[in-house]
Amino acid sequence: MERNFKVGGMVVGVFLFVLLAGSIALHFGQKVHDRIDLDLDAEFPPGQDHVPGEIMATVLARIMDHELNGTFGWRPNDFFLWGPTLWADNNANRQRGIIHGIRETMRVFKDNLTKVSSNVYDHNLVEADTMFRNDEEKLFFPSAENRFSKGVGYLEDYVQGLHADPPTSRPLNRRVIELIKLFDVWTDLLGDGHANLYRERERDGGPVRAWKTDNYFYEAQGYAHVMYYMMQAVRREYGEDLKGSVEFLFDEVLDALEKAHTLKPLIVLDGSPAGLFANHRSILDSYISEARDKMFSIQEELEK
Repeated sequence: MERNFKVGGMVVGVFLFVLLAGSIALHFGQKVHDRIDLDLDAEFPPGQDHVPGEIMATVLARIMDHELNGTFGWRPNDFFLWGPTLWADNNANRQRGIIHGIRETMRVFKDNLTKVSSNVYDHNLVEADTMFRNDEEKLFFPSAENRFSKGVGYLEDYVQGLHADPPTSRPLNRRVIELIKLFDVWTDLLGDGHANLYRERERDGGPVRAWKTDNYFYEAQGYAHVMYYMMQAVRREYGEDLKGSVEFLFDEVLDALEKAHTLKPLIVLDGSPAGLFANHRSILDSYISEARDKMFSIQEELEK
């Protein structure tokens, strides 16, 4: 009896140790994964010509490819026994935010930034947009990974078409006024993230449970992740046409978004404002709200 008790205690101890070690490994692995190895100055050196549109398309493709082929792979559609509803749901919810951010950015890129008046849509951008709108939770027939990988391929084809002779892809129109539409969708997404980060009641009227707060945290962080890298691409694409005040606002937005998309607590706590524990949703929201407010200021400058 005593021996069985000791063996049972050892099994429980080993289980708890493995669980703790796994959680810590996932935490630090996620911190590394949250940053993309992207150096636009190295890939597109300042002062050298590039075809308008290739930087934005390249960065969009890189963001999606990083999620598909990075450390963890695509998580929202994982098999239920080891899927996001049971175990590591943080990256799954973050990736849900990322794909929503990609979809909205892709739509404006296709509809407004590369299309003027009655001109036809760019074929590759239409196909990429269609692929990215497939269900992110679909495991088979076809899988989300299959469709999103094809979307990345269409973006790469778009870039190749920009360099063809004659070009077969529609370049970025470089009309700064069209950027207002892009900031419209970004501020809407950040507004949705802000609402969820402050949410105290679910849509059915019930309270937001402790195990749901991190879902809202990581989904909002996914929005910020996409915008952080795409803001850098936008700056390079439109840099010569941006006013000094807008350039300054870009710096402030990028600073807020960088803090937002890399904030990675070991456990997302939801402490009260006067409590001993942090409220990580509130901390993230301060960065999300700052980025959103500065984006509104950019829109006002672009409208002048």
